[in-house]
Amino acid sequence: MRALLQRATRASVTVDGETIASIGPGLLVLLGVGHGDDDQTTDALARRVTELRIFRDEDGRTNRSIIDTGGAALVVSQFTLYADTARGRRPGFTNAADPALAERLYLRFAEGLRAAGVGDVRTGSFGAEMLVGLVNDGPFTIWLDTDRA
Repeated sequence: MRALLQRATRASVTVDGETIASIGPGLLVLLGVGHGDDDQTTDALARRVTELRIFRDEDGRTNRSIIDTGGAALVVSQFTLYADTARGRRPGFTNAADPALAERLYLRFAEGLRAAGVGDVRTGSFGAEMLVGLVNDGPFTIWLDTDRA
């Protein structure tokens, strides 16, 4: 499983001209699911995301988690995180999980954030063409790959 975390002052998802989800301060999580991912991998990644100390404390140091700050999370499924660009000029996506598995684990990940204490968790629209808006705070971006944990 791959997750690109972007600390945000605000983020949103728009589908067909309608904003379907938006958050204030917190995290935009772009989430890709691979073939070997399962419930255990998903749950562990959700815990890790909620425990990462990537938000500023009162001294300006990155010493607080999303739980500590009461931040929100916007989770967007993004199979393109599994793009293979090793050959040619067109990326291949055969390393991404099939849609049924990917959607189930994507929703489980969002639920895992809620279960860990993130009070406001929103999601994009699985499989839809989405416009994702982001005001990146920092900028601050973290890449997590469970194959490299």
